[in-house]
Amino acid sequence: MNNGKSGTAIITGASSGIGAATARSLVAQGYDVVLTARREDRLDMLATELGSSAMALAVDVSDRDGMSRVVAETLRHFGGVDVLINNAGTMPVASFAEADMDDWDRMIDINLKGVLYGIKAVLPHMLRQGGGDIVSIASIAGLRATAINGVYAATKSAVRFAMESLRQETGRSAIRSTIITPGAVDTELEASVTNSNVRQALETTIDFKLLDPSAIADAILYALAQPRNVCIGEIVIRPTAQA
Repeated sequence: MNNGKSGTAIITGASSGIGAATARSLVAQGYDVVLTARREDRLDMLATELGSSAMALAVDVSDRDGMSRVVAETLRHFGGVDVLINNAGTMPVASFAEADMDDWDRMIDINLKGVLYGIKAVLPHMLRQGGGDIVSIASIAGLRATAINGVYAATKSAVRFAMESLRQETGRSAIRSTIITPGAVDTELEASVTNSNVRQALETTIDFKLLDPSAIADAILYALAQPRNVCIGEIVIRPTAQA
C-alpha cells in the first residue's frame, strides 16, 4: 500500500470491457491502476478519464518480457504492486475441422501464456513485500467444453488449474489467488471470432441479456475487499438465463 491509497493494481486487457470497467471501479475505491493492452489510443483515453490515479502502458501479454517491463514501470511510478488482474483474452473459436491454427496459437499465447507471464513477473515483488492479490479471468468454458470451443476451453481450464496450484504454493506468503469465471458478458470478445459460421451461430443462439462488465468488476472488488485471511478461490458468475 502507498500514499494512503487502497493499493496499486495492474490490469491487462484494460482498453475495453471487463478490464476498463474494473479500472473505473478500482479507482473509485481508492486504487491506483496501471492499464495495459495493445490498443494504446484506447488506453490513453481511459487514463485521461481516470486522471492521476491511472497510468497507461501498451503491451502485448504474449510478449514474454512485456509484463516484466510493466511491473518495473509500475514500481517506478507508483512504488508498489498490490494486485494483478489477468484479464486479457481472445476467443476465435471454431470447430477443429474449420479452425485456423494461427488462431489456436494466439489463444494459447494470450489466454494462457499471458497469464503465466504476468504471474511470473509480479510474484517476486509480492513475495518480497509479504502479500498481494492475483486475480485471473477464466470462463465457464473452462468448466465444461462444448462443440467449437475446444481450444478456448482448454486455455481457460488450464488457467483455473494454474491458479489453484498458485494458491496452494503461495497462501502462506499471504498472496491470495482468485479465479473469476464469467458466463456471457457484453464485451468486444465476440469480435475476435474469425469464423463466419460461428459468428452467425452466436448471433442466433444468444437469446438472453448478457452481463454488463461492471458485474465482473463487482465480483473482483468483492474478492479484494475480504479480510486478508480470507481467500475467495473462485467466483462463477453468469446471466440467470444462460444454460
